[in-house]
Amino acid sequence: MQAFVEFAKEKFGRVDVVVNNAGLMPLSKLEALKIDEWNRMIDVNIRGVLHGIAAALPTFKQQQSGQFVNLSSIGGHAVFPTAAVYCATKYAVWAISEGLRQESTDIRVTIISPGTTESELASTITDPQAAQWTAEFREQVIPADAIARAIAFAIEQPAEVDVNEIIVRPIGQSS
Repeated sequence: MQAFVEFAKEKFGRVDVVVNNAGLMPLSKLEALKIDEWNRMIDVNIRGVLHGIAAALPTFKQQQSGQFVNLSSIGGHAVFPTAAVYCATKYAVWAISEGLRQESTDIRVTIISPGTTESELASTITDPQAAQWTAEFREQVIPADAIARAIAFAIEQPAEVDVNEIIVRPIGQSS
């Protein structure tokens, strides 16, 4: 992430927005004890966001401007069977983002929380029961560009406007 930010600064002279959008979702019941999968989710879903923040925050502070857009999930607002660890990581993204927003007077922080969206996210599920439940849950999805448009909306606001959170999900999604 640091190299990415440095590359952007060299090429464009500044960095205006960092979108932290990485995630894994290998769902399973806690009793399955898939500790390696839990650790991977924590590394990508939480530490990935923290590394993105660490890479750009000094630049944003120096510029006295910048915006983080951190992708959480509807799972950061509700817990589902087989998704306790995933939901915990996405709540952590929300909490980290909200803390950063409260600490900042010159940096905008936006949390985007997608509901079920077309993506490869479900491909990381190794537990058959969780995969079946997820397939049923994902019968109604929104296109990925709906999330891109939400990100664009937050970024396009005037400098004094901070869109703190946007939840984007299919019509009628229960949670």
